[in-house]
Amino acid sequence: MLGEYRIEGRRASDIAASVERAIGAGELQPGEVLPPLRELAVYLEVNPNTVAAAYRTLRDRGVIETAGRRGSRVRPRPASTSREALRTVAPPGVRNVADGNPDPALLPSLEEALAEAAARNTRRPVLYGMPAVDDDLEALARAAFTRDGVPEGPIAVASGSLDAIERVLAAHLRPGDAVAVEDPGWGSLLDLIPALGLRPVPVGVDDDGPIPERMAAALAAGARAVVVTDRAQNPTGAAISGPRAAELRTLLARHPQVLLIEDDHGHGIVDLPLHPLSGVTDHWVLVRSTAKAYGPDLRLAALTGDTVTIDRVRGRQRLGPGWVSHLIQHAVAHLWRTAAIDPKTVAGAYGERRDALIHALEERGVPSRGRSGMNVWVPVPDETGAVALLVHSGWAVAPGARFRMRSPQGIRITVSGLTARDIGPLADAVAAAVGRGEVRRYE
Repeated sequence: MLGEYRIEGRRASDIAASVERAIGAGELQPGEVLPPLRELAVYLEVNPNTVAAAYRTLRDRGVIETAGRRGSRVRPRPASTSREALRTVAPPGVRNVADGNPDPALLPSLEEALAEAAARNTRRPVLYGMPAVDDDLEALARAAFTRDGVPEGPIAVASGSLDAIERVLAAHLRPGDAVAVEDPGWGSLLDLIPALGLRPVPVGVDDDGPIPERMAAALAAGARAVVVTDRAQNPTGAAISGPRAAELRTLLARHPQVLLIEDDHGHGIVDLPLHPLSGVTDHWVLVRSTAKAYGPDLRLAALTGDTVTIDRVRGRQRLGPGWVSHLIQHAVAHLWRTAAIDPKTVAGAYGERRDALIHALEERGVPSRGRSGMNVWVPVPDETGAVALLVHSGWAVAPGARFRMRSPQGIRITVSGLTARDIGPLADAVAAAVGRGEVRRYE
């Protein structure tokens, strides 16, 4: 049974723990089929209901997936295996263009905003029983959503995009439900979905966003939720265009029962207009975080959506963290109110670096993608080999496996730390790594 490994236990919790230990130790590999329920029950001399309960627990934790008569198997990437582990370590002397961080020089100073927030708290301390969302922040967020054509809805605040998305998924879905996600897409989201016991369904992406035919196939396959990135898609830089938004809205309108989640983390760092999809399904949410524009440590995302969804998110939040610190909310409101950054300036800076790298790669016969944001996606025939060769050449890039499900191989390059002098050497190194050129020496 399963080669050398023996599943053990008399109780459902013990059986589930035995399987998880084996996966963690590498004795059960991703994709490996587990014994049929009744066969394992006979082997362990327990009631089949006990094994069924163990398998159900493992499925709910995102450790295994079940496919009816085809049985149960270890997920291709169990929830206990984070994609963050697929990180390229930059040795001394190697430039890190893999981490996805914004350019610190383009982030606003938080000193004035935090000082103002502290002074406000001194004048009016936040105590139990006060509203979870600061009135000033709520008004500013609502006004910004309205300007961008997002439908009217209540406002909630979460500790970043991933926190918001998790709360929305948990408000509507149950373990085993299918979620349509971009492929390639945000690695943390691809980890989160199986961790919630949900089943990701990949949807291909081009420069204009999710491909309608792929989205239609995912919906036809029973996806109960859809997660899309409006702008600065990670890792490809895609941005949903006006015509593509119209196609997707028409498609989603035929599936009003589907939960729609839009991630607009690119707000503040892109100058392309938002083309929201929200409002064509019964339940929808648009999430807007501050991480890329104001700094990853400013843990805040504002979200709006239909009343039922936002009420569920707020209600569950009250039973957990309660609320996002009003000190952070006040600081963000100050940054928004004072226009601490100019989105056109920031977008222009990232766009100049991104376009320069794409052009340099094109000159060397290397196709790449990057319509918006701070990343460039480069398709490669062998990403493991390309990553290794680039480290040897002095550049640490992100392997595409962090972002892919079924899409072709690639590497992601973050341009936020690049200067004009870096573009040529980096393009040469990439070309050499994919077999399109030789590395030149730059003095």
